[in-house]
Amino acid sequence: MPKETVLARAKLNLTLDVLGKRPDGYHDLKMVMQSVALADTLTVETGTGEGLEVRTDLSFLPNNEKNLAAAAALAFQTVTGRDLGGVAIAIEKRIPVCAGMGGGSSDAAAVLRSLERMLGTGQDLAALARIGERVGSDVPYCVLGGTALAEGRGEVLTPLSALPHCRVVICKPAFSISTPELFRAVDGVRLRCRPDTDGVLAALEAGDLGGVARRMYNVFEDALPSRQRTEVAAIRSALVQHGALGANMSGTGPTVFGLFDDADRARSAWEELRQTYRDVFLTETVEQ
Repeated sequence: MPKETVLARAKLNLTLDVLGKRPDGYHDLKMVMQSVALADTLTVETGTGEGLEVRTDLSFLPNNEKNLAAAAALAFQTVTGRDLGGVAIAIEKRIPVCAGMGGGSSDAAAVLRSLERMLGTGQDLAALARIGERVGSDVPYCVLGGTALAEGRGEVLTPLSALPHCRVVICKPAFSISTPELFRAVDGVRLRCRPDTDGVLAALEAGDLGGVARRMYNVFEDALPSRQRTEVAAIRSALVQHGALGANMSGTGPTVFGLFDDADRARSAWEELRQTYRDVFLTETVEQ
């Protein structure tokens, strides 16, 4: 029975812009995405003869096809026509849930990559990303990882020059955000400003970490309820005060992260935020 253990990397949004609502009910997005070392650990086994089994270390997560990792296995089987002979997926969560870091999507992407490595059906990364579209809008990016521009619903991807390696401090406040509610809210709010996506792309091309960090912005922050927006802004401010070159909310939040070019300042920020928040991580950027 083929079996392997893989990492599912978290993603962060260096920028996130909502361009408008589409006729199909989705929104057109424009985002610069980045992988970081913070990761869930998955063990994927095929040929178990036991149908589809998903186990996680968080009791409230679904253990059926509503779990994106399971949905990815089913989509892989459907598209490739390969009978998996039963598949077991064990997930050790480290990426916070409902945090805007693509934890579920990254788990799904890890399953797709793992199944292809073990079974060799001839699917390259682009083909796996297309399978991932069936599972969720962030899954195609998570299949590719690294630094990328994501457009459309998030499935139209353009690889970018890698973000210069840096330390990242990630902090999730003790509340969660409903993604559908936030999309509805952003349709009705007047946005204060939009990300300088072209400026970020130019800074990436130039290898200018500070130039990227200064231009990070997420329009969803403008759509948060007042109390939550205030707390997100306070975390952003704390990160900058401790030396972050820039800080931003990721996805639909509420997670906030800061980019650091100094490891000691990053650790100081991490230690300070840990006094108030439970979910605080000191990590680094990766190319996937």
